[in-house]
Amino acid sequence: MSHQYFSLAIGVGSKNKKDQWLEVFYPNPVLNPDSALLAKISSLVGYTGGNQSIELDSKTLHALEDLFVDNKETTLATITRSLEESAQPRVITILETDDVPTSTPEAYLKLHLLSHRLVKPHGVNLQGIFPLLPNVAWTNEGAVDLEELPARQLQARAEGRLLSVNSVDKFPKMTDYVVPAGVRIAHTARVRLGAYVGEGTTIMHEGFINFNAGTEGTSMIEGRVSAGVMVGKGSDLGGGCSTMGTLSGGNNIVISVGENCLIGANAGLGIPLGDRCIIEAGLYLTAASKVQILDDKKTVVEVIKAGDLAGKSDLLFRRNSLTGTIECLTNKSAIELNDELHSHN
Repeated sequence: MSHQYFSLAIGVGSKNKKDQWLEVFYPNPVLNPDSALLAKISSLVGYTGGNQSIELDSKTLHALEDLFVDNKETTLATITRSLEESAQPRVITILETDDVPTSTPEAYLKLHLLSHRLVKPHGVNLQGIFPLLPNVAWTNEGAVDLEELPARQLQARAEGRLLSVNSVDKFPKMTDYVVPAGVRIAHTARVRLGAYVGEGTTIMHEGFINFNAGTEGTSMIEGRVSAGVMVGKGSDLGGGCSTMGTLSGGNNIVISVGENCLIGANAGLGIPLGDRCIIEAGLYLTAASKVQILDDKKTVVEVIKAGDLAGKSDLLFRRNSLTGTIECLTNKSAIELNDELHSHN
């Protein structure tokens, strides 16, 4: 009886002088790998079950290459061949289950699964991931341990080079690990590894997508997609707008945006939004916001909290310019995307 495994990946990464992992690059992570192939891999790498990351030497990589060639696993064969003579640390990570990650290589594999669009936000267990991601200097020469950074900077200057530090963070930018097909990203530093960027998505210079968050596709993102937030197809986020993430202020509500919605410039969203909804520019809608519900004659029929409208479709939220109150009407205007603006050809 075959056993279904969760994920398998072969990667190359970097360590500090204490032999601790800083990061791992997996060019082709596999979701639900073939159990028969995995049984053969296990005997070569010494895998004994569970979730494990095993460092590989050149001899083992060569044996894996032969195995992949025999099994017509062309992509994996190419990866192992490319890494056989590398001086960088190489690793195979096997996840028998989608359990809580326990190592840096495991954490990086799960982030890769998201950015490779193999799983969607909230579709993989990321509990406890932060302590597994070391805070490092991301430089033009890769990840550098912060304790080792001054010596590396001095060495570079002594050799007539500049070691440029692009950021100091736990998460690297996604495009240093994977560039999904069919997307436009104006400022790559604003999309973290672990973001799910659907095909047809455009992320403008001020747009931001966090890890475990993303878009289904055909969206124009000029605002912030916070951790845990998924944006439905055809929905646009205007310049400077914000979505409240699951990490914000202890918030445990999963915020999402339905299909064909529009969140206006400098607006904000703190409730799950249904399909074909509009939030006017500058209006920040939280679950506790008092909202006046208007009928077709613009008469107030009731006052409720915005949270009571969570997930409901065809709503237009606006602020009354005279009274300052938030009003909700049925959104009967069609939101049509600008085909030329969203083109990726």
